Amino acid sequence: MPNRMLKFVNLEQRTPPKRSAPERREDFEEIYEEFDPDSAADQAGRCSQCGVPFCQVHCPVHNNIPDWLMLTAEGRLEEAYEVSQATNNFPEICGRICPQDRLCEGNCVIEQAGHGTVTIGQVEKYITDTAWEEGWVQPVKPTHERDQSIGIVGAGPGGMAAAEQLRRKGYQVTIYDRHDRAGGLMIYGIPNFKLEKEVVERRSRLIADAGVVFKLNFEVGRDASLAELRAKHDAVLLATGVYKARDVKLPGAGLQNVFPALDYLIASNRKGLGDSVPDFDNGTLNAEGRDVVVIGGGDTAMDCVRTAVRQGATSVKCLYRRDRKNMPGSQREVANAEEEGVEFVWLAAPEAFDGRDNTVEEVRAVRMHLGVADATGRQTPQPVEGSNFTLKADMVIKALGFDPEDLPVLFNAPELETTNWGTVRVDHRTMMSNLDGVFAAGDIMRGASLVVWAIRDGRDAAESIDRHLKAKAEGPAVMAAE
Repeated sequence: MPNRMLKFVNLEQRTPPKRSAPERREDFEEIYEEFDPDSAADQAGRCSQCGVPFCQVHCPVHNNIPDWLMLTAEGRLEEAYEVSQATNNFPEICGRICPQDRLCEGNCVIEQAGHGTVTIGQVEKYITDTAWEEGWVQPVKPTHERDQSIGIVGAGPGGMAAAEQLRRKGYQVTIYDRHDRAGGLMIYGIPNFKLEKEVVERRSRLIADAGVVFKLNFEVGRDASLAELRAKHDAVLLATGVYKARDVKLPGAGLQNVFPALDYLIASNRKGLGDSVPDFDNGTLNAEGRDVVVIGGGDTAMDCVRTAVRQGATSVKCLYRRDRKNMPGSQREVANAEEEGVEFVWLAAPEAFDGRDNTVEEVRAVRMHLGVADATGRQTPQPVEGSNFTLKADMVIKALGFDPEDLPVLFNAPELETTNWGTVRVDHRTMMSNLDGVFAAGDIMRGASLVVWAIRDGRDAAESIDRHLKAKAEGPAVMAAE
């Protein structure tokens, strides 16, 4: 067989065709088309098959990327899927929404050598979409059933990844979630143009088909306390995510039409799912015909500005206090937003929100410059004296990140220890909290982060729970033998 790899020397990088900006401004469909088999094989064949694969090293779930690229190049797609899903419970989701430019692709050796990265994310998406079409994706089937049960609080990526791994080991698993659909922010926070909801829903169905029980519209603290869940299950995993919006304490922050990002995104996503959304229908959370200013520089801010464009906003501006180079969001998302007509106001920060009749009309802002680096190594933004300016705005969206909710209060569990940041305090070797048998994974443990890190945490937590329950089961047997 001829060598199908190392094609980067004579084959240029290519992504699947991307729909034109005017076309995609009109709908919420995904912006990339699918790879055809030949193109996917060619692009996978650009991999240099590094002896030390930095793409894999910098992938939070340590996907065996070179191997499934090689299998794709050779046309062995079912094997490629098996390798891909061995380390990742949601490969087609990560292929769509992971910031590959900061992770695997950003650390691709041929990218560093100037040849353009292998399009890892798009190939990953192609492999798993093909696997679904061909019927290769099947629910896990435990080799034997265990009597022990695990309760998981949160049906987001961390909770569902843990549930699938625990179900694979034969445990009885129940997921509790306060929302009416499983998926967490993958359903309600991420817009369709990045992640179509059916992609998430079919994964939820697959996990349910494996025997995981979903109890939706179930709120811990209202429908049961944490203590009651602990009494019911042999172990409990907290995978709630973080939903408390960070705020900005500025004059006028309480004016009407100044919204947290998640309120805005949830309304849009629910509307797309066919739900009744009064605050969208009456225009409150609809950007159509408005001058929109989004404050923030992360991926949530990018979701907001690109959603506003599709809703028919008159103008959309993104106000960020650092420059493009220091923006935490994906540079690919920034480029997509610019193509779609979003204006970025770099090195600028809000000072106040002004308006009449309790309704915002403009944002007062100031220019910034980057000063000396702080303890994290990032340059600290400093205001430029006398550089004040205003932006017209009859809708302001605050995309400043998320903090944990107060779980000890929310769950009627004052005994649950948290950190100074509000995250659940855990022993990071075991992922167990100060409460015996209560574990934590994902954002509620590490702070607001990426879907792929939640998946990694969920998988690690499943292993820790398995070790914990086996150790407890073996304890009495060891004592009896003695």
